[in-house]
Amino acid sequence: MNNNAFSYLNFIHFSQLNLWDFKRYISKVVSSKYPIVKLANFINEENKKIKPFDFPEEKFEILGVNNKKGLFDAYIEDGNKINQPYKIVENGFLAYNPYRINVGSIGLKTKEQKYKYISPAYVVFSCKKDLLPEFLYILFRTDKFNELIRENTTGSVRQTLSFSSMGQIQIPLPSLEKQKEIVDRYNAKIKLAEEQEKEAKNLEQEIDEKFCFMLGIKTNIRKINLEKQTKGMRLIHFKDTCRWDYFYFNEGFALIDKCLSEIKFDCVIFETIIKQLINGIDSRNYIKTGIPYLRVANIKPDRICLDDLKYIGVTNKNKKGRVKKGEILITRKGTYGNAVVVDQEMEDKQCVISSEVFKISLKNDKYQINPYFLSYYINSRISKIQMERVKTRGIMGSLSQDALNSLKIAIPAIDVQNEIVDTITKLKAKIEKLNNLAEQNRQLAQEEFEKELFE
Repeated sequence: MNNNAFSYLNFIHFSQLNLWDFKRYISKVVSSKYPIVKLANFINEENKKIKPFDFPEEKFEILGVNNKKGLFDAYIEDGNKINQPYKIVENGFLAYNPYRINVGSIGLKTKEQKYKYISPAYVVFSCKKDLLPEFLYILFRTDKFNELIRENTTGSVRQTLSFSSMGQIQIPLPSLEKQKEIVDRYNAKIKLAEEQEKEAKNLEQEIDEKFCFMLGIKTNIRKINLEKQTKGMRLIHFKDTCRWDYFYFNEGFALIDKCLSEIKFDCVIFETIIKQLINGIDSRNYIKTGIPYLRVANIKPDRICLDDLKYIGVTNKNKKGRVKKGEILITRKGTYGNAVVVDQEMEDKQCVISSEVFKISLKNDKYQINPYFLSYYINSRISKIQMERVKTRGIMGSLSQDALNSLKIAIPAIDVQNEIVDTITKLKAKIEKLNNLAEQNRQLAQEEFEKELFE
């Protein structure tokens, strides 16, 4: 029969009818300059297990899998607390979450992961000699392959990919030599991205160092460790016993006080330099388009993140939370203490802040203050350590208005502030450029990998 005569029909071999769901038979055909093979012929399921409960006194190092890190060393558990056999994952094995494989939850075991056991809920498999595990792992994380995975998952509510279903997927398979070449090119781009990210992190540390140096602080605040416990007896003035918790008197805070005493400029309490400090508004009535509603997740140190930006409608209530150019926004709950200055664009868009964000306007009487200097100061480690001391100590930390008002702020002359702002702004521009280049190289690595394999 000529199949071309039936343009709306898809003919399937009887041997392939182990699964009857419709989406498999409308899936896209893989096209490549390399041979197309069925994955089942190149992988083996690995089900070797250990029974931790047979070794109740031993410690078992457990792996986890997610779509960010892949396989990672997750936690250590006593054998007597594990009531089922766990799978053994050797170097070169791959493991994935059958319920989250469609979002890239798969990992490759390498020497970097020291742990070797994983929950039996995960699928563990190895590659045969003609398929490089690293090549398959990179392939699994491409957008094109994720399309193929989604087409092969089963289930109406919770989509899953069994080992047998995965084996039905067809992939392009170059020679071993070519696989290695493709992997090496991919890794070169990723390595470059990692080097750029590392340089960006080093510059982030340099910001604090530059900031402290320009304020005249000699103590290395990066060495202040709030986790360190003070030994022996400590004497505390009666006037300081408004707080009774031990953490409040951590010696790290005494070191911060020392740092602030080194500053040659005026050091004042936060509330003395602000004209107004208010919370935003609470809203859950999001709409598709409208007024930008800035939540904690949108406010990063010295920048606004537009990921998952929400919008609300115009009401009189919104006026309280509307922002103006030159005001400073500070997150107060969850990821607390992130500060950013409102620019003209944010004012023009009539952005409104949530109730979990503070909005601050500054006085301009005794001290002349560059709002960008104050934002950098709030985002510095000097302020972060102070915030640790006065925050509400719950499951999710938060800052009250009183806590924020109690922070000690160094106020140099305006020309010094401007010099600090100029220096830090240039460093941040370098950091942003490096992070953008790293992101581009990661994206380029994937695009070139896909372009090489798929037509």
